[in-house]
Formats: sequence, structure tokens, C-alpha cells
Amino acid sequence: MATKSIRTREQRQEAGKALRDKCPRPAHGKVILGHGGKRDIIALIKASNEGRLEELIPVRHGRMLESPFAFFRGSAAIQAYDLDRTPVSGIDVQACGDCHLMNFGGFATPERSLVFDINDFDETLHAPFEWDLKRLAASFVVAARWRGFRRAQARDIAARRSRPIASR
Repeated sequence: MATKSIRTREQRQEAGKALRDKCPRPAHGKVILGHGGKRDIIALIKASNEGRLEELIPVRHGRMLESPFAFFRGSAAIQAYDLDRTPVSGIDVQACGDCHLMNFGGFATPERSLVFDINDFDETLHAPFEWDLKRLAASFVVAARWRGFRRAQARDIAARRSRPIASR
């Protein structure tokens, strides 16, 4: 069994900077939906139904019809398809695969500390770490717009909370 050498903090920082040079942050702001062509959303949803209990698929589709956010929650495959050819840093992880704001929660540790973390792992996949971050940020935008926040407010919620969000 091969062992990896342990890198110093400085070496890890340099490695991170090299990855950022390979894929600068602004490159993540440009997403070409459907790989630049017309994507078949119905086919993607049907493909995502494969392996599911047949009698529960209509329930799933019914839930997806409830709101734009519910549709977003049920359509991780569409976003994965869109992200498939976007720039990545090269850091792959076992991603949540369905990272959105409703798949997070608080947990108590044995030491009585509160931990905030992902609570849904039924659709994990080996993927670039950016995919989970982009899906999580997009979920804040979709949820904010669904709840009546203005476009600029939704963007601020996803990017940084620089303005008060109490007024709509």
C-alpha cells in the first residue's frame, strides 16, 4: 500500500493556488445550459426515475409540481447535466449530489455541540466539489425568488449577505 507524503501548510496553500490558476474563480460564473445545445429536460427526468419504485414516481412528479423550489429539489439530474462540462478545479469528492438548502440541518454531537451539516446522502456521486457548492447557491436563489424576493436580493443571498433582506 503506497503512502502519500504529508504536505506542509505552505505546500497545501501553493497547491490550492495552482488549482485556482488552472480554474480561476470568475470561470465559475459562466454556465452554458445543456452543453450549449438544446437539452431534453423530460428525457433527463425520465432517466432519473430509473431504479425508483414505479408506484412512487407519480408521487415524486406531483411533489415537483408544487413550486419552482420543489421542482429544483426533484431535478438534481438536470443541474448535473448542465454542470458536466463547466470549469472545475480538479478537486473531486464524494459529493452530496443533491446539495440544496433543505438538505442541511443541525445535529448534536456527543460533546453537546451543535453541528450544521448535510443530512441527505441518497444521491451521492463522485464529482467536482464545485457542483455541490453551485447547487447549494442556486437553491438559495430559487427559494428566494419563489418566496418573492427581488432578483438582486436573491443574488445577494446566494453570494453574500451584504444588504438587509427583511424588505421585499
